[in-house]
Amino acid sequence: MINITNMTNSKLSKEKISLREAISIGIGGMVGGGIFAVLGLAVSLAQGGTPIAFLFAGVIASLTAYSYSKLSLAYPDRGGTVKFINQAFGKTVFSGGINNLLWISYVIMLSLYASAFGSYAPNLFEITGNTTYDFHLYLTAIIVVATAINYYSIAVVSKIEAYAVIIKLIILLAFVGLGLYGLLDNPNVEQLAVSNWKSPLLLLTGGMVIFVAYEGFELIANAAPDITNPKKNIPKAYNYSVWFVVFLYIIIAIVTVGSLPFNEIAKSEDYVLAEAAKPMLGKLGFAIITIAALISTFSAINASLYGGSRVSFELAEDDELPHHLTSMLWNKPIGLLITAGLTLLLANSLELESISTAGSAGFLLIFAIVNFIAFRQSKTINAKKTVPFLGCLGCSIAFVTLIIQQYNSNIVGVMVITSVILVCFALEYIFKKTQRK
Repeated sequence: MINITNMTNSKLSKEKISLREAISIGIGGMVGGGIFAVLGLAVSLAQGGTPIAFLFAGVIASLTAYSYSKLSLAYPDRGGTVKFINQAFGKTVFSGGINNLLWISYVIMLSLYASAFGSYAPNLFEITGNTTYDFHLYLTAIIVVATAINYYSIAVVSKIEAYAVIIKLIILLAFVGLGLYGLLDNPNVEQLAVSNWKSPLLLLTGGMVIFVAYEGFELIANAAPDITNPKKNIPKAYNYSVWFVVFLYIIIAIVTVGSLPFNEIAKSEDYVLAEAAKPMLGKLGFAIITIAALISTFSAINASLYGGSRVSFELAEDDELPHHLTSMLWNKPIGLLITAGLTLLLANSLELESISTAGSAGFLLIFAIVNFIAFRQSKTINAKKTVPFLGCLGCSIAFVTLIIQQYNSNIVGVMVITSVILVCFALEYIFKKTQRK
């Protein structure tokens, strides 16, 4: 999820970002719509071992966050990941292909958020009486509304994001507190026993499919030039935000698996967090978590639409995408409309697992490369070689494991991410060749 506060350059030029604000950027980026969208999917893959699956993903995220912190200190730039990749490889076909993959990965994330919104919304209000129709109507409507808001005023988007971060954290922390108390006399706690865990390979795969729930910590890199006392606060911002979210997700997973039978979790896979609130608070709890999910996914879509359009604009300025993408439509980058259109296409065409697989695979590949950059430049950026090496190895193994395992159970998701990667590099090669001529 892209945080709008990082994108408003006029504001950043006037104000410095404190440690607390930097941590909130990382937490806000991670705790977006992802956890609401992928929790049920994680349980379906890992069963009683779901907390361990989230831990696996969190460890890889924390290793990668170390590389990001060192690179952010060495190359503070609002371009973030794009800057790191261009700094390491120059403006080549390879760097262009990876940066284009970053843009498309954000489009995939938008599709994930929109799918989550479409899954939760019909539980509050049915439009047609047909769940499938309502799903597509809601997800299409929310993308259209968010696009209109982005065209109307970026200040409105920023305000929505600021309030949404506070609301969703309050609700999730209340869910955790009440949920842990509710586990004391809940017979479903037995589902967390090791006997109900899937194999280590499936636990790892489960963690990697839902890795998208962690991807937002890299947004701290975009704010790095404006963080006060950067040498001390940038590493702290990455560490504190990542590990806070790791523990939050693990406890949410424990509460969910310990609150509902597996068959009920399977039935409500797309909105399982709301269903998990029922044993504690009944229909009121279900409604509150549903509202939190709608607020979170709506704010994530709002922010990511603008951020995605800015990524395409910056790539076009760096001659890694056609220069036409620097054009403006109604005083906004043309990439905003293109990003929204691609999101509508993906969200209405693919199932949640395929979207999540494609998004996780895309970010695992990008993070593997960022870890490799930190490993290769360890002396320059004053990093311990071991940590980025382990991060690169972990991301690479996770990427390959995810592709192999999902090939047997979710061939569509594998085909989507494979096609996206190939197209990103092929189009970049053609673009660079045409540009030279």
